Amino acid sequence: MEIDRAEVVAEVTAAFAGYEQALVDGDADRICGYFWQSDRTVRFGLADHQYGWDEQRTWRAAQPALPPGRRLVDPVVTTFGPDLAVVTTRFGYPGAAATGRQTQTWVRLPVGWRIVTAHVSEPAGAPTGSDPPT
Repeated sequence: MEIDRAEVVAEVTAAFAGYEQALVDGDADRICGYFWQSDRTVRFGLADHQYGWDEQRTWRAAQPALPPGRRLVDPVVTTFGPDLAVVTTRFGYPGAAATGRQTQTWVRLPVGWRIVTAHVSEPAGAPTGSDPPT
């Protein structure tokens, strides 16, 4: 198995950048478009969880936009062969430490790269409310 093939890393990096832009733009439809449309898609947030794409879509539609100035810290894209990737990053907002953590598993499906599972967290003791759910 080839790990971190340059062209695969570039594809996933571009898909992740598109997802992040949709998140910053507050575009729930575009955000959900990056997730696998399956009952098996799972997302764990800071104080929420969704099982299945339909739950994700319903939850996203009810969420307020993120505050301005979201920044990523140390994003890492690791690919395993041509069709599987894991993206990890920390994130923060102006005036707050980068306390949020985000992990996504991406799979190349016939429709393109999609997130099949995601997990967002804050370390214990992080300032409450400094990093909204992603």
